[in-house]
Amino acid sequence: MSELADGICVPCRGGVPPLEGEALQGLYEQLGGDWQLVDGHHLEKEYRFGNFVDALAFANRVGQLAEEVDHHPEIFLTWGKVGLKIWTHKIDGLTESDFVWAAKADRLAQNPGRLTSRPT
Repeated sequence: MSELADGICVPCRGGVPPLEGEALQGLYEQLGGDWQLVDGHHLEKEYRFGNFVDALAFANRVGQLAEEVDHHPEIFLTWGKVGLKIWTHKIDGLTESDFVWAAKADRLAQNPGRLTSRPT
């Protein structure tokens, strides 16, 4: 699992440029986990589940993570699937925190009983 999941999401106050070039690519390669880097602007991933209840439970855990770290993705829920789309709205692009958040979401998917991103 990516060491990014141990990182801290730092709120962006704006006024910084979005990641690009080698910095962007390096974080994307660290992330792994089938995330898609879309137009250098945002990250997307779809998680699959065996039923609606498990998908909903994951969506709720992701929502709890978003509130905990004050970094909110777009969440798409349907039977057996949860789609996530994340970027930093204040700069209309990606920051390191977006990659940290994505790695934390992957950790939640791998540890269904874990409802917090804090180490146990």
